[in-house]
Amino acid sequence: MSLNVRLEARAPIPVTAEFEALPGQILALVGPSGAGKTTILRAIAGLLRPDHARIEVDGDPWQDSARGIFLPPHARRLGMVFQTWALFPHLDARGNVLAAMDRPDPARADRLLQMVGMNDLAHRRPAALSGGQQQRVALARALARAPRVLLLDEPFSALDRTARERLQAELARLRAHLTMPVVLVTHDMNEAQLLADRMAVVESGRMIAQGSVAQVMADPDALRAIGLREAASLLPATIAAHLPDGLTQLDSPAGPILMPRLDGAVGDTLRLRIMAHEVILSRARPEGLSAQNILAGRIARIVPGQGPGVMVHVDVGGHEILARITRRALAQLGLQPGHTVHAILKTMSVARDHVAARGATA
Repeated sequence: MSLNVRLEARAPIPVTAEFEALPGQILALVGPSGAGKTTILRAIAGLLRPDHARIEVDGDPWQDSARGIFLPPHARRLGMVFQTWALFPHLDARGNVLAAMDRPDPARADRLLQMVGMNDLAHRRPAALSGGQQQRVALARALARAPRVLLLDEPFSALDRTARERLQAELARLRAHLTMPVVLVTHDMNEAQLLADRMAVVESGRMIAQGSVAQVMADPDALRAIGLREAASLLPATIAAHLPDGLTQLDSPAGPILMPRLDGAVGDTLRLRIMAHEVILSRARPEGLSAQNILAGRIARIVPGQGPGVMVHVDVGGHEILARITRRALAQLGLQPGHTVHAILKTMSVARDHVAARGATA
């Protein structure tokens, strides 16, 4: 089931957008506050009616302004999770999930609650659940509709850091069970990069870049809109060992990587987010450094910025690491595409919350 969207809306803010979301993939809509991300999501849901739009799921029109077609929200087979959860306060968790079904199926409700780790709390009402637990129930309720499209509107922004990380890990784990397109609106670039297959950057009501996460991270206009300090690369990795000094060793295409101890078992596969401003480059392999992660690679390309910096794309084992350095450093090192370099990364600069269960393509 693919979702195809082409729309133009004048209110509540002017927005123009065109994109496709594919089955079983997460598309993240990112950009500054007020850029139009939630407006796009509300148009897909039928909660607002754009001036001109064609919104289709597998060729079935939910809206086609040229033909006068507009399905109201209840006629669109979709699931939606809001940041405010919106659970029925008089129903327990199981009752909230059952209420979303066309034909109540207690066994299926129990399976969905088990899928999100809430089966032991199925008989608690929302007031007796934490924010993270309520959000799990909201996700199970959205899936109870057997939606053709799943919409997530800043679903974790109201949670504390610990609960947010747990729910992000839960969504990453659930990816294997999701067969519908998922559209995620988020202002959290860490969340977007770790969870999404594709990304679209919205600025001032326009989509200025879209593609795979790696493609968007290589787009200067996209980086300007989301902020250069958010520039990062993703590496697939596998937990190789938990070491007695409190570190975890990962195996990656770039070589072994050490970072603060992670939860997870040896053999678990992960996605690792490496911030571009945390990477130092050297022409020769350095010695006598406290930094433990020294990754050999070759410069694929160099993208100049509008200020004093440049973005160096380093190929390591068929994957790219981004390094944000100054033009002066580039000139002093004489770096050119094709040169062999070593990317240096301090162990403590790899944050634990920059790791997620692997399941999406970078």
